[in-house]
Amino acid sequence: MSDLFSDHATPEGTEALADGAMVLRGFVADDTGVLDAVAAITAQAPFRHLVTRGGFRMSVAMTNCGELGWFSDRRGYRYTSTDPGSGQPWPAIPPMLLQLAHDAAERAGFAGFKPDACLINRYVVGARMTLHQDRDEGNLDAPIVSVSLGIPAVFQFGGFERTGPTVRTPLFHRDVVVWGGPSRLRFHGVLPLKAASHALTGECRINLTFRAAK
Repeated sequence: MSDLFSDHATPEGTEALADGAMVLRGFVADDTGVLDAVAAITAQAPFRHLVTRGGFRMSVAMTNCGELGWFSDRRGYRYTSTDPGSGQPWPAIPPMLLQLAHDAAERAGFAGFKPDACLINRYVVGARMTLHQDRDEGNLDAPIVSVSLGIPAVFQFGGFERTGPTVRTPLFHRDVVVWGGPSRLRFHGVLPLKAASHALTGECRINLTFRAAK
């Protein structure tokens, strides 16, 4: 696994996960630009660890940009137009990030994608995301575009039941996963991150997930 996760082993090209779902290897051209945009966003809306409706603290730190931002607390999961921490609107999605999401979706066969929400996750070693569906969005016809930067992760992509089998796919710096159409409501998640370091992000992974929430 250490050889698989080394920088020189990063595969290039496009890999199908299922009908309507694929990995775009090395798709992010301007990784420093994306990370600079994330830094500007988090200066306004800092990362924070949310609480699930069951009262559990999430291991992944989160923030948002866009017209709407995803939020979780004991009241449940929902989108909000303002940051509950500050009461201010979420920062706008920078034009370069909108273009990245549009281009990735188009490459995967989903033309005209216009996200209005971008959830930004920060994973440290040991952090994970349990299997879940993205179903809180108002437009389930639009795809999900998920950008990976920093240390590697193992992405789980399953079926339409949480207990079903999953495909495990390593994700590397600059990879993008897109899923929509017949795969839009598939369960997915991220296994606990293993110890690693990246020149641009240190010992963490930054993940941007673009959605059409309205």
